[in-house]
Amino acid sequence: MSSFSGAIQRPLVAAAAVAVASFSTDLSDKFPFHGSSSRDCSTSNLAHSPPCSSMHEPDLSWVSHISDSKLANLSFVTQIRVPVPNVHFRVPSLGQNCGSNLYHSSIASSPLLQNLYQSADLPRVPRPAAYSHGVSNSTSEVMYQWHLPDLKALGDSNCSFTKSRTVVVLLGWLGARQKHLKKYAEWYTSKGFHVITFTFPMGEILSYQPGGKAEQSIHLLVDHLAEWLEGENEKNLVFHTFSNTGWLTYGVILEHLENQDPSIIKRIKGCIVDSAPVAYPDPQVWASGFSAAFLKKNSVATKGRVFSDESGIKVSIGSDETLGLKPAATEAALLLLLKKFFEVILYLPSVNRRLSDVLSMLSSKQPNCPQLYMYSSADRVIPANSVESFVEAQRRAGHDVRACNFVSSPHVDHFRNDPKLYTSQLSQFLDDCVLNHCKSH
Repeated sequence: MSSFSGAIQRPLVAAAAVAVASFSTDLSDKFPFHGSSSRDCSTSNLAHSPPCSSMHEPDLSWVSHISDSKLANLSFVTQIRVPVPNVHFRVPSLGQNCGSNLYHSSIASSPLLQNLYQSADLPRVPRPAAYSHGVSNSTSEVMYQWHLPDLKALGDSNCSFTKSRTVVVLLGWLGARQKHLKKYAEWYTSKGFHVITFTFPMGEILSYQPGGKAEQSIHLLVDHLAEWLEGENEKNLVFHTFSNTGWLTYGVILEHLENQDPSIIKRIKGCIVDSAPVAYPDPQVWASGFSAAFLKKNSVATKGRVFSDESGIKVSIGSDETLGLKPAATEAALLLLLKKFFEVILYLPSVNRRLSDVLSMLSSKQPNCPQLYMYSSADRVIPANSVESFVEAQRRAGHDVRACNFVSSPHVDHFRNDPKLYTSQLSQFLDDCVLNHCKSH
């Protein structure tokens, strides 16, 4: 493996160089698309609801040798903000004083609410030394955070008890940080739900090994969830995943739950999938995901399609090429390098075998709970037809499935582009699939 690593390290370093060089292009990050576009949202096997029409890329340990300190020696890096990660991070200590790590610390510190929120306390679990270090930069990043529900949302509903014993687990996309999931967490907590936001530091993705540090981080989260659920049958889980990274993370969680305590899987009441999946190892998809993570707002993957108002309906006109939405030369070079890279990596025996196991779990062993897929025809990372094919396969397997095509919004950007439709889809899903029993009383 050591002889093989040198041959692969060079193209990835070259890819990183192309990534940072492309930051010199001044691209706008303003998107004028809002909720007036035609949407396609559907339900299946949920007759009581009205019809309406990432990646966890397995790399190798040698990649961890690529550090920001080394790239900083390159002359052009001093003028560019480079998303090069460090691999060290800390895990928050969640226990009786967990409020100090939360966005809602003022709520958590109220003595009046200690009994109401007691179910949110996680037992103290010894932290492995490898996970106890902070990120070596000015912004401290944690692996996951717990967010307590808004008090007002728990005081005026027959479903307050159910909500206070339901945790929504948000699994972030490739390159996502805690701050990126904050708006999603705030929406759920405003509805009365507990929320956990889980993200991987980029270093953990870049240094991925089957069964290694990244999966150990997931197992630690699962252990905390299992201890929170223990002893109270009324406590339940909802998962909300983003891109293929979040979706594959969900698959690893399901695997771990199946091995640790299969009964916990029955406590999963719903799964929401945003901008995923591609349920097979496609080098082009993985290359697009990494390119978007490296370039962020400078990537063409973050741009929605052009729409034209005709007869009061906004419709897509032309292809990416005719609309002038082709990637810049540097991004095109980066995509080519990454595609060649993943054509090798994804088919290494150990990586391919691990990936196949997770994809098999997600394709054929999903929990018996409703699923909601939110995607877009304008997504340049996850093709819409891949999502639609997976949705149909899940329906044929007998699952309750909803799907909503946002048509014009870019990858993992549906909430920002059309918050009204996005939140209405979430609300209807939670009402029908999570809160249905309490609302019927």
